[in-house]
Amino acid sequence: MQIILGANGQIATELARTLHRHHTGELRLVSRNPCRVNEDDTLVAANLLDAGQTTQAVKGSRIVYFTAGLPPDSKLWEEQFPVMLKNALQACRMAGASFAYFDNTYMYPQNSEIQTEETRFAPVGRKGRVRAAMATMVLQEMARGDIPALIARAPEFYGPGKTQSFTNALIIDRLKVGKRPLVPVRDDTHRTLIWTPDASRALATLGNTPDAFGQTWHLPCCDERPTYKTFVIMASKIFGRSPSYSVIGKWPLIIAGLFSKKVREIRELLPRYEHDNLFDSSKFKRHFPEFPVTTYKEGLELIRKE
Repeated sequence: MQIILGANGQIATELARTLHRHHTGELRLVSRNPCRVNEDDTLVAANLLDAGQTTQAVKGSRIVYFTAGLPPDSKLWEEQFPVMLKNALQACRMAGASFAYFDNTYMYPQNSEIQTEETRFAPVGRKGRVRAAMATMVLQEMARGDIPALIARAPEFYGPGKTQSFTNALIIDRLKVGKRPLVPVRDDTHRTLIWTPDASRALATLGNTPDAFGQTWHLPCCDERPTYKTFVIMASKIFGRSPSYSVIGKWPLIIAGLFSKKVREIRELLPRYEHDNLFDSSKFKRHFPEFPVTTYKEGLELIRKE
């Protein structure tokens, strides 16, 4: 039995499809209000903030994937994310299950240095500090060795369906409805984006590879690192739109945060858009050389056809 904790987001949905197609016929989806992805999925409603409910949900599992998400609210992250992760890890210890933790890059320095699995944690802002503390919790679990555990880390998303990211919201979703794309901060810095179905397929691959545990992995991205200018021109051509866009500067976004909580919550991420984002996934590619990585052009074409 393989189990997905936090089963309603885009990563979890694609993960459920991949696991069912390639790895297991026994799949349990766990969240407060789980929805079936495959016909024979088992659904379990559970609140991951409740240790007892989490333990019951994980019983009988062999591999557990933690893909839980929360709205971009710093207070909510501080209060809930560490509790959810602690409960999930404890439940895995009791069940004797392996644990695959899906992570982001919020804890990394927001500069132009190449990000590898060995990059030091230097979080900026409250949400970054939460993610650093959570990753450290999983690293400590690895060091104890009570259960097999791994970290699968991804940079910013772009993708189909309900994918949530700056790139989807400001560029792709606006192109879909004929609006001018908006670029955050600068259009000339190089970006590393991951196609969400690739992230989910890679997470499933790691979870079903015994020697992947006990390690941190950067999930595979296309080797291209386009600037937002290049990305917008490519996307505009594919969507049949004019390749024009507007850059929203850092200071207008900071000022907007004075009046909008939603904008205020993303301000800690702005430095990453001032610099090249160079996320390195060569470790995964060396270990899994046959894993196909979607190019940006292929991904955008798939979104257009969606």
